[in-house]
Amino acid sequence: MAVRPNLDFCLLMPCFNNEEGLIRSLRTVNYTGGPFMVLAVDDGSAVPVSPAKIQHGIGMGMRVEVLRLEHNQGITNALNAGLAWILEHLYTEFVARLDCADVCDPSRFDKQVLRMRSDPGLVLTGTWCFFRDYDTGEQYRYITAISNENIIREMYHRNVFIHPTVMFRTSMLGATGFYPKGFELAEDYAFFWTLMKHGKVGMIAEFLVTCEINKRGISFANKGKQLAARWRVVSSFGVSGLLKLRGFLRLAGLFLLPKGLILWLKKKKA
Repeated sequence: MAVRPNLDFCLLMPCFNNEEGLIRSLRTVNYTGGPFMVLAVDDGSAVPVSPAKIQHGIGMGMRVEVLRLEHNQGITNALNAGLAWILEHLYTEFVARLDCADVCDPSRFDKQVLRMRSDPGLVLTGTWCFFRDYDTGEQYRYITAISNENIIREMYHRNVFIHPTVMFRTSMLGATGFYPKGFELAEDYAFFWTLMKHGKVGMIAEFLVTCEINKRGISFANKGKQLAARWRVVSSFGVSGLLKLRGFLRLAGLFLLPKGLILWLKKKKA
């Protein structure tokens, strides 16, 4: 039996027809602590992700494994396949996330590992981030609550944690399970709620990730479905009646606004 490596963290990255974006993101990954690795889950890309091409594009200083799914299964199944692989093949203290084409500040992973290790009760941490439209050059800042109590309150209104910024404690997967199904387009929001019920959550108040605004992406193209999924998440996981009501009212307002106007308001607020 092969010896499972003992890692500080594993970076989980789903990829579908975006090998160039994967390479671009990996070029920004930096960590000065102990061993870590990247698991790229190829979710049935038309042209399979090539480990050799990735290593050529980023150099040999980072271990990258590619888990190939023969058919496209969607991000929830791809993420869960990745988590199952991690639990079977690795001993890793934390799992981090990043999406193809998003980029990291060089200090991101050092700061997140330090933050998680400094508080054993912390099960999930994110960072503030920029959203950038590479077509126009415009960007806006995503700023959130920082403390556990304020994050919980804010989660009724929006997903505080931007998925590509998070790191969570691998040991919690035994209690939470993987990304919940039945919340398509909001599976991360549901997963973060499950983590909140098993420990403290936190936020690093620094802009350590830049996320791509992709108007052809899944979230932007399925605004109504995503808001409906977020409604189901708050309904399923929320416990405060008053905060639920406020969250539902905000979601109803967002449902009525055009996608372009919502994006404009976010940029204006930032």
